[in-house]
Amino acid sequence: MTNARLIAPSILSADFGNLQRDIEMINNSEADWIHVDVMDGVFVPNISFGFPVTEVAFKHATKPLDVHLMIVEPDKYLKRFKDAGAASITVHVEACPHLNRTVQAIKELGCKAGVALNPHTPVAMIEDIIKYVDLILIMSVNPGFGGQHFIDNTYKKIADLKKLADLYNPNVYIEVDGGVDATNINKLMAAGANVFVAGSSVFGAPSASDMISTLKHT
Repeated sequence: MTNARLIAPSILSADFGNLQRDIEMINNSEADWIHVDVMDGVFVPNISFGFPVTEVAFKHATKPLDVHLMIVEPDKYLKRFKDAGAASITVHVEACPHLNRTVQAIKELGCKAGVALNPHTPVAMIEDIIKYVDLILIMSVNPGFGGQHFIDNTYKKIADLKKLADLYNPNVYIEVDGGVDATNINKLMAAGANVFVAGSSVFGAPSASDMISTLKHT
């Protein structure tokens, strides 16, 4: 696995009245990806946005869109999100009864394929799929809302995942989403993560661009 630290600001925390401005800020910052959280109000207890906002983000973005589908039946919408601009598509193991098929469908579209785990879902659930994916996303909060408190068990979970990755897929990205900020990013990286989604800590900072730099280099 690469030792590079990738920062993926989540536009869920952006100002939707000034979305183009905020995406251009990310473009001009040291961020690596733009994280796009799609929620359907069924798989998670919140509704965020779908294709129109993703398409607007892609129109203005110069960095890859990292699309995270917190939705039921994601297979129905994979091509639509690819067409909307997704460079990577991550689905939840809890939402996919035929996960191998879903992962292969994502890859056939030409996107990086990711699998996400909710806080209560053990890492062992992805042992049979990890060799086929490009990215594993560990939720460090219960999905559905921004600004939640970080779950401390995440460090152990990432360490367990890193051991599994070293066995089966050393180049897989290990991404963490939820409550990431300057106080915990180094500990998360030490545990084995290398992609960091940051929403509230970036967009709630006096300077979002400066906070992205801080997360990149702290």
